[in-house]
Amino acid sequence: MYDVIVIGSGIGGLVTATQLVAKGAKVLVLEGYTIPGGSAGYFSREGYRFDVGASMIFGFGEKGTTNLLTRALKAVDVSLETIADNVQIHYHLPNGLDLTVERDYEKFLENLIAYFPHESKGIRRFYDECWQVFNCLNQMELLSLEEPRYLMRTFFRHPLACLGLAKYLPQNVGDIARRYIKDPELLKFIDIECYCWSVVPADMTPMINAGMVFSDRHYGGVNYPKGGVGQIAQKLVEGLIKKGGEIKYQAKVTQILKEKGRVVGVKLANNQTYRAKRVVSNATRWHTFEKLLAPVEIPANEKKWQQRYKKSPSFFSLHMGVKAELLSPETECHHILLSEWEKMTDSEGTIFVSIPTLLDPELAPKGYHIIHAFATHWIDEWQNLSEKEYAAKKEATAWRIVDKLEKIFPGIDANLDYLEAGTPKTHRRFLGRVDGTYGPIPIRKLRGLLGMPFNRTAIEGLYIVGDSTFPGQGLNAVAFSGFACAHRVAVDLGL
Repeated sequence: MYDVIVIGSGIGGLVTATQLVAKGAKVLVLEGYTIPGGSAGYFSREGYRFDVGASMIFGFGEKGTTNLLTRALKAVDVSLETIADNVQIHYHLPNGLDLTVERDYEKFLENLIAYFPHESKGIRRFYDECWQVFNCLNQMELLSLEEPRYLMRTFFRHPLACLGLAKYLPQNVGDIARRYIKDPELLKFIDIECYCWSVVPADMTPMINAGMVFSDRHYGGVNYPKGGVGQIAQKLVEGLIKKGGEIKYQAKVTQILKEKGRVVGVKLANNQTYRAKRVVSNATRWHTFEKLLAPVEIPANEKKWQQRYKKSPSFFSLHMGVKAELLSPETECHHILLSEWEKMTDSEGTIFVSIPTLLDPELAPKGYHIIHAFATHWIDEWQNLSEKEYAAKKEATAWRIVDKLEKIFPGIDANLDYLEAGTPKTHRRFLGRVDGTYGPIPIRKLRGLLGMPFNRTAIEGLYIVGDSTFPGQGLNAVAFSGFACAHRVAVDLGL
């Protein structure tokens, strides 16, 4: 009998598991795939070590409380060398808006104001307000908002910070941006600033999330883990085992077991069962309630959540190896390419690019770089195709994206050494994501984060962690969810 079983070894699940073993719990992690990490995993091909997802990593700072990945590793006595990235992102946008987001806050503001000098005051007031949100978060230990004693303790220690966060909890970025900014193109820039990590425009992006991202890139900064993003999960697993926890691979959970209305364990695809006092699902809420539990058991509050949120699109990914001479020495690691504002949220409207070998050359053979390009795609576009039709569509999509990348990397086609494409069906197959989704997005404009559920569910003994819980998508956000979930479970277990 375990204290806790964690279904899935994404970063949210692993942070939950490591936090709990650090508190003395007996924990088992069950992972359906052969390696940990989920969307933060990796794979190797012909001397290249590719990140499954994006390479833009927050949470590795050395100060404050928002450096959640640093804190998660430290809790289980492991560490990871990281490489600082001095430019968070290089935007290639319509109407010649070519802008870099420098790690230095003032340099970033100067870059943006140079394009919109008439909005100088509004730009500063908007991004300074993002700092107000971040400063509130960065004063307090980020644990479970479902735990009353923690809330009371935090309020008495940091009353102004708590009141500040309460003020921003129901607000979205777009509403605040329009208080200070009138230029329609600058407001579109705020949209892409949100969309590149939330996959929704500013009007639907919670201000608390934006305050974290827009400020932490200048505070803790973007730092790439040496050896690739997959090292984060590998190190967390190392710490988990060091502290007495267990992890089993190729252990696909097919059912969450209940007795007398309470969760008591799980059943695997091979019919093996494991029992525990508590079960934490790192699967999405859709997968948890519609596949691991009988659909007739979906609680009323989960049905209400599904009326507010829908599955975001998935991605079409290109993992490329290119000759090093393709890239100039001044090339930045991360790029966003958008040709028309109106197509920002369309499939392939926005192209996301990461070149992690500019930070860690050892991920590729000598004389070569990795370019990972990806764009949103809905799984419906890939259904009901014959094997031949699927392969042809995959190839055509890949080369269409390569052609678009010629704009920022002239000669990319001629310098290709390796190319592998993945569709939303690939994401669904290897990551176990329902429809390959990136995570939940609002169906309509909501009041900030007020509609996002916490970790406990209406089913006794069952918790959910990851991007379909507060505060949402992104590696640092799911780490936050992991800290919160572990705290709530530990209190419930009396640890």
